Amino acid sequence: MTVVTHSARETEELGKTLAKQLRPRTVLAFTGDLGAGKTTLTRGIAAGLGITVPVTSPTYTIVNEYHEGTPPLIHFDMYRLSSPDELFEIGWEDYLQQNAILAIEWSENIAAALPPDTVYIRIEQVGETSRKITITGLDCEGDL
Repeated sequence: MTVVTHSARETEELGKTLAKQLRPRTVLAFTGDLGAGKTTLTRGIAAGLGITVPVTSPTYTIVNEYHEGTPPLIHFDMYRLSSPDELFEIGWEDYLQQNAILAIEWSENIAAALPPDTVYIRIEQVGETSRKITITGLDCEGDL
């Protein structure tokens, strides 16, 4: 499915709607250029899960955990990983076992470690504020 949003607010709203379709242990693999809107969409997903604290990109921390949500949200930024060993040092396998949504920015850097049922989300900038968001691997109940 492909959706075009025309503002950051619309991208966040899409995330809120998408959150209703997600179940615990769903892995969301985001790809897109720097500034494409990966964190903006994740912020909307967080809001849709009931998370009220500010959601920021975990660029330097690699992972931010938001346990306030139902289910919780674990937000990764894999941009700075330089080897597969680093993935396992952060406890990747343990995160996969949690009853949480895993949102992974720069997922292409860990493609070999993603589970087979991963939901892929490609975000492309198609205008100054417009984004083309392609979601594969998710059976949606209703429209997004």
